[in-house]
Amino acid sequence: MDDIDSRIIEALRADGRASITAVAEAAHVSRANAYARLSRMLDDGVITGFTAKVDPVRSGRGSSAYVTLRVEQASWHELRDRLRGIPEVEHFALVGGDFDVILLVRARDNEDLRRLVLETLPGIPSVRDTKTSLIFEDHDTR
Repeated sequence: MDDIDSRIIEALRADGRASITAVAEAAHVSRANAYARLSRMLDDGVITGFTAKVDPVRSGRGSSAYVTLRVEQASWHELRDRLRGIPEVEHFALVGGDFDVILLVRARDNEDLRRLVLETLPGIPSVRDTKTSLIFEDHDTR
């Protein structure tokens, strides 16, 4: 990765639907150079995909929270697979510190959030404890 690769990535973060011509202009390189670099970064796994930024409230996910889990660490792989299957879990990470896993959850409403936090997550055998922090307002930095 060099400065040109970084500029290509920043252009795509700003607009994932940008044309290769627009990306090349933003990175100050030729279209062919931008295309070759983008292809290389895709092949190398530097860029893993393209997504849409979605407003959670407008898309029907009006209740959001960060949920931390303390878990039986020996069962991480099984837990990871279970978390991937929960539609309300938008993102999760294995972390170090006072808890083991942090989840960003987006639920339809408080009833769905309550079900997830009080029934679904504690119902997973390896989950020992949960703590929930409601999100009142959130902002993307990109």
